[in-house]
Amino acid sequence: MSAVRIITADGQSVTVTSTTDTVPDWATRYLGGWWTAEPTTDLDGPTVSADTDETELLALADVVENSDPETIEYAGSTLLVTRDGDMVTAVQEDRALAYRWDAEWKVLRIVGTDETTLAAAAARLARELVRARLLADGWAILHASAVTDSEGSTILTLGDKGAGKTTTAITLARAGWRLLANDRVFARVDDDGIVRVLPWPSAAAFGFGLLDALDLYDTVRTRLASGEQMHPTQHQTVTDALLEGRRTPLWKASGKELKPQFWPDQLTSWLSMPLATQGHVTGILFPQISPGAPARLTDGTRGVQDADFFTAATEDRYPDIFGLLPDPADSTTLRAHLDALNHQGLVMGHDAAENALTLKAATARMAT
Repeated sequence: MSAVRIITADGQSVTVTSTTDTVPDWATRYLGGWWTAEPTTDLDGPTVSADTDETELLALADVVENSDPETIEYAGSTLLVTRDGDMVTAVQEDRALAYRWDAEWKVLRIVGTDETTLAAAAARLARELVRARLLADGWAILHASAVTDSEGSTILTLGDKGAGKTTTAITLARAGWRLLANDRVFARVDDDGIVRVLPWPSAAAFGFGLLDALDLYDTVRTRLASGEQMHPTQHQTVTDALLEGRRTPLWKASGKELKPQFWPDQLTSWLSMPLATQGHVTGILFPQISPGAPARLTDGTRGVQDADFFTAATEDRYPDIFGLLPDPADSTTLRAHLDALNHQGLVMGHDAAENALTLKAATARMAT
């Protein structure tokens, strides 16, 4: 039996255990760059137990199929869920995965037939268990990117979809800041009135256009061509395009862009973006991408909005299928503290050098 304990900077933890090393190794690589991952023999506390076991998979699937299951979209796949007291059982038929959550013992059992699929699910659900503990302790999740300096001073970036949150974070990370988040971040106001932030570990997706603009496309292509592997969720057409040197963005029929997918550690080893494990917010940027426009600072800002806060009701990709999350905490205090920080609006175009200079000026204002 192999096990690893995943710990956040706030001390909340979950243990991932399996009879195969693939599962804890994946959790370590996926979550350990932003949080802490260490081998353990202590299985006390919330646990994710994941193994390849076709017999158990079929047995759990039979439980679900012989009930009146609820159908839910979870992590891009259809999930059938049934509940019986403190026990929740679920199955993803297209991924050959089954789950059983025992709320009394705080053990989440996952079984499947493919080690990679199993390991990805275990890491994802380990993160969900930690999320539940952080939210119960007063943390909230913001839809934001974030970078920190060497002292932990953190710049948040808020904005609607397509506003430039990822572009802002990656441009600043390339300029010497540490990347704390490119899409979501945990935030809480401490007793001293400081807004603390923790990362939401995840793979990172950057479009061809952004990689090209930041002169990272050739680096990624060279690494891939040398035999190194990118995140396995990356679509094969993206891998083929990179290997062939094609830079034109790729799109699904649904209109969603297909992007290169990076393991968290590849952000540092491939793209020279060191990661941050925590920070305290000193200012907020509100960017707006405007193709063809010159990059510049603006006087007006969008401001903090309700849509910037993730809740169980607004979560679209990872709904709370196992009933892990507590009732949402009142975000009034956090929002008031965020509103009181320095705010700066800016416009960015498609000139990466201009964007970088404008962001340098914007972050300088955050320090005043």
